Amino acid sequence: MAEQPGVIQALIAACRPRQWTKNLLVYASALFSFQLNASIWWASTEALLAFCLISSAVYLLNDVIDRDADRAHPSKCRRPIASGALPVPVALIAAALIALLSLVIGAAVTPGLAAVIAGYAVIQIAYCLGLKRQPLLDLFCIASGFLLRALAGLVATGLGASPWFLLTIGLLALFLAVEKRKAELRISLDRGVVTRQVLLRYSLPLLQRLESLVASSAFMAYALWSAGPTLRGASTSWMLLTVPFVIAGIFRYQLLSDPEETERRCARYPDRNCEKPEEILLGDRGIQLTLLGWLATAIVVGMGHRMGWLA
Repeated sequence: MAEQPGVIQALIAACRPRQWTKNLLVYASALFSFQLNASIWWASTEALLAFCLISSAVYLLNDVIDRDADRAHPSKCRRPIASGALPVPVALIAAALIALLSLVIGAAVTPGLAAVIAGYAVIQIAYCLGLKRQPLLDLFCIASGFLLRALAGLVATGLGASPWFLLTIGLLALFLAVEKRKAELRISLDRGVVTRQVLLRYSLPLLQRLESLVASSAFMAYALWSAGPTLRGASTSWMLLTVPFVIAGIFRYQLLSDPEETERRCARYPDRNCEKPEEILLGDRGIQLTLLGWLATAIVVGMGHRMGWLA
């Protein structure tokens, strides 16, 4: 019985609760639609819970599959499954039960949400089993996870979606995936250690070209959405006021993933895993201020539009 608390703690750690922040994207549809209806936000919260569970199930399965490679990694060797703190059978049983619970919650909300969750699981399992070693496909798999989170919010709430909204989410997710691989590749080159096999198939010039293409496309898609209902976008063209914050956020993220800036921040924050730009991103004051500025502006515009003050 003395070992049980350790196993439970290891299981919780292996579920990666810090990564659950990604699932907040399920609220995007309600936020972008300026919804104040409590039932809409409750349905989004149910979708959030379901995605937290299914993403944790995928993390458990991924760590079981990669446990041998993780043991040879300087930081991943401390993961519960790789270190032996969480037995493989326990991890697999937990993953199956958590995934089943996620599907049950999704089906209780709407069958469509269960289908989105199942689709997410299939894509992520395929990623774990081999697609993560396929260049370009790995980027689309990562991006699809974010897009499906946003789609889950739409399905759970029954809200309509502008095509520009979905395109913006997808392109921003692809941008984050490219930035992640670019930072990983540069760190691998600097340290002389390949942390992912797929990095051998990439080059910095290629990733920089992809970065420019996707960043420009994401900005244009968001600008078209914010232009208003004329282009089947936001319900008011006053959302154009939020465009500067999107530009600032993209520029700031590019700065954070720049090789020299990445190394400076790695030296400044040695306790953070610099192969995960999202960990640096969440702790960056500039990004936080940009997000707050965007959110405050969007709320003011949304409230003004609903009250009839803004057309």
